[in-house]
Amino acid sequence: MSKPSVLFVCVKNGGKSQMAAGLMRKAAGDQVDVYSAGTKPGDAVNALSAETLLEVGVDISGETPTLIDPQLVRNVDLVVTLGSEAKVDPVAGTDFENWDTDEPSERGIDGIERMRLVRDDIAARVDALAGRLTT
Repeated sequence: MSKPSVLFVCVKNGGKSQMAAGLMRKAAGDQVDVYSAGTKPGDAVNALSAETLLEVGVDISGETPTLIDPQLVRNVDLVVTLGSEAKVDPVAGTDFENWDTDEPSERGIDGIERMRLVRDDIAARVDALAGRLTT
């Protein structure tokens, strides 16, 4: 049986998808091939995203936002889009799911507190997904 693979996608590939990928690498170790990409990648990883992940022992500071590769979409087992803005066209043979992640800024929560809530929401979803992929 081949190792499961997952691609996390958001628009800029600087925050949520990078967080999800880093958290999945921590949760699943080498049992899952993990990728992240953006539909319109930014220039760098979001500093607050990286800071909040360091708090839980995950370092994404060396990652670089990457444009989504259609071939990778076809090759992975699962594509997870984070939020409603990132759109990826479905491909036969690849599973797709969307995570409408918590957006604390809609409740007036910003800065590091916002990012910790986003991180914790993504971490819970990643842990559940890691359990599904590795059993």
